[in-house]
Amino acid sequence: MDRSRLHVAVIDDDESVRRALSRLLRAANLDADTFASGRDFIDSLAAHVPDCVVLDVHMPGMNGLDVQLQLVRSGLRIPVVVITGHDEPQARVQCLAAGAAAYLRKPLDDVALLDAIHHAALAAGQRTA
Repeated sequence: MDRSRLHVAVIDDDESVRRALSRLLRAANLDADTFASGRDFIDSLAAHVPDCVVLDVHMPGMNGLDVQLQLVRSGLRIPVVVITGHDEPQARVQCLAAGAAAYLRKPLDDVALLDAIHHAALAAGQRTA
């Protein structure tokens, strides 16, 4: 899968993180949409489904795990790269068990994040092919 064609949704309640990740993704020739909450992202799916999701675990209201479980319940097979500033073993286990393709800790390594997005999207493409 060509990275330049990937459309990535970034869901994080921290505006500075959303801005930084949006700049990084666009610099890597990826399309990026950002969402301040899990609910905003879920509501957007009626209009457009991204190729990959970068998802913060700890958010008020609908947290990252809630978003993952909603995607599973809806039958959407969107690859998810989980990011967190508060790494907790239980959260890692839960997110990976819910189908996350990767679980990365903040501060994020740009190359590791871009590789995780690429590999997650590639694996999803192979699954649906």
